[in-house]
Amino acid sequence: MSKVADDEILDETLVTKEGLKKLQEELEEIKTIKRKEVALRLKEAISYGDLSENSEYQEAKNEQAFIEGRVLELEQMIKNAKIISGKSGDSKGKDVQIGSTVTIRNKTDGDDPIAYTIVGSTEADPLEKKISNESPVGKGVLGKEKGDIFEVNTPAGIFKYEVLKIS
Repeated sequence: MSKVADDEILDETLVTKEGLKKLQEELEEIKTIKRKEVALRLKEAISYGDLSENSEYQEAKNEQAFIEGRVLELEQMIKNAKIISGKSGDSKGKDVQIGSTVTIRNKTDGDDPIAYTIVGSTEADPLEKKISNESPVGKGVLGKEKGDIFEVNTPAGIFKYEVLKIS
């Protein structure tokens, strides 16, 4: 019985409400627009004749397979979505959780402070300052409080960070 519970936990997709909305919008776009585009490309490629040497047909079939795989992946992620928010629980703003926005300073390099939002791996986007709870810094900062100093072992070496603000 615990095997099933473990599998369910592993299948969870941690997302914010906005992240879930993006997944749903992507799924809708694929189902309503992309599938039709690929079907038209396939129909056109088939009209060219000999399918064994028809690169347009092969390309369209590959794209169709990719789209169908993405549909299954998105449906699974949405089905197993667990909405995260940094504003839940009694520890509101006291320690870093998934969904928290945390300002940290790299004490090793002396860099300027930077604010990150801790998100599930499906929403991670370092360019938008959203880091995964599974990344080295994301793992290291979880559970920390303002003023805490923690070390992170990264591919580039060990770095010390200080938690300056949590919201």
